[in-house]
Amino acid sequence: MISEEHFTQQTMALTPVLYRLSMSILRHEADCRDAVQQALFKAWIARERMDPERFRPYLTRIVINECRNIQRQRMRVSPVAQFEETGAAHQPEESELAEAIRLLPESLRTPLLLHYMENYSEKETAKALGLSVTAVKNRLYRARRALKQRLTDWEVAPE
Repeated sequence: MISEEHFTQQTMALTPVLYRLSMSILRHEADCRDAVQQALFKAWIARERMDPERFRPYLTRIVINECRNIQRQRMRVSPVAQFEETGAAHQPEESELAEAIRLLPESLRTPLLLHYMENYSEKETAKALGLSVTAVKNRLYRARRALKQRLTDWEVAPE
């Protein structure tokens, strides 16, 4: 069981992490805010059943699920409207690394961001994503390899 004070402290500390995670999945600010807000609401309702030691991976999992729900809702939108929404979120001044990470498939991008950018351990990343630790290690390896290949290709490509 998590006390109200502990819940508030933890969510205040995790909110920027959750927002960055949702932005990496959804790439639309309003949708990201909705996903984080909905996840915090669901966690608040379930706080009495939560183990304080598992709060961070639990909340991360809820945000990922909310992002997927929003993506499913987007699929019902016409392709033209969806293209206009995602085009507005693109920032041309992104670095090559940020662009390479953005182009990774979600299955590789999410573990990479949780582990390297948000300092989740491999075990916490596995819990948050509902994967085994071995699967997380494998996805991290594949993500690093894909990034290395993409960045090498960009260096070699003529301007």
